[in-house]
Amino acid sequence: MKIDRIAILGAGGWGTALSWLWGKDGRQICLWSHNVDRAARLQKTRENSDYLPRVTLPSSVRITSELRDCAGADLIVFVTPSTALREIATHLRKVVGNARAILLSCTKGIEHSTGMRMSQILSEVLPERTIAVLSGPNLAVEIAQGLPTATVVGCDDINCAASLQGNLGSPHFRIYTSQDVASIELGGALKNVFALAAGMSDGLGLGDNSKAALVTRSLAELARLGVAMGGNANAFFGLSGAGDLILTCYSERSRNHTVGKRLGRGEPLDQIVTSMRTVAEGIPTTRSAWEGAQRLDIATPIIDQVHSVLYEQKKPTVALEELLKREPKPE
Repeated sequence: MKIDRIAILGAGGWGTALSWLWGKDGRQICLWSHNVDRAARLQKTRENSDYLPRVTLPSSVRITSELRDCAGADLIVFVTPSTALREIATHLRKVVGNARAILLSCTKGIEHSTGMRMSQILSEVLPERTIAVLSGPNLAVEIAQGLPTATVVGCDDINCAASLQGNLGSPHFRIYTSQDVASIELGGALKNVFALAAGMSDGLGLGDNSKAALVTRSLAELARLGVAMGGNANAFFGLSGAGDLILTCYSERSRNHTVGKRLGRGEPLDQIVTSMRTVAEGIPTTRSAWEGAQRLDIATPIIDQVHSVLYEQKKPTVALEELLKREPKPE
């Protein structure tokens, strides 16, 4: 299947980077922003100064604030906040015209209360569609700089995954394929919770030894909960598990790491969130992950402490002390 027309829903840093990446070779891109003013500025300046400054969008990228303009695309890409995906998909259902369009979720999150992954929400709202997911250690700013990046695309239909790989990949944007959609999504979502913990560790000045131990135990916890939620243990050592975990726990460009670091330094969460233009998905995902662990009766000590800091006003220093006081056990 040849993909000539792509609609990208979400004009944040990630959506802008993908528009640049897939539009620079002349492919027709429709970039949708829910913010009318931002769409107008993008149309005028061709630069998303709020989220990805100094990156000029090619002329093949059309910017709009009207979802109906995305009808007729061969591929519809969701790069929205996880908390908004269901609502946007519901609106899209009313206007989309091409029933053959593949839906590709690049959103990393788990829905509150339902525990549903993003592809499950899309399948429920837009049934009988082919749905794929894309996730990996992918910083938007580095992609827009043309730096080498690897990612994984997952779909139940391996032929669809291979088609997306061939259409969307390039030497500097290397795409691997998989049919394990659940593991890809769970790895991409859960790692954000542990990035918050790693940021807190840095904010508290605990050093590299402590952080290495934290990240290692985070991977074990991610795999344990991920398997209980329907994933495969081995898959969590791939790009959307260990790869993305390492990136978000160590990169100063990671939004979730930055939030955690500021929490560790003593800033209140509401002040941090108010000051940010971008969404730190680890904040809502922490609640969803904690709910899932409680429902499935899975031990998640790191997630529990991050949840306490975010939603129970526990001080990061106290959360750390409680983690360290846990009874020693075999690895």
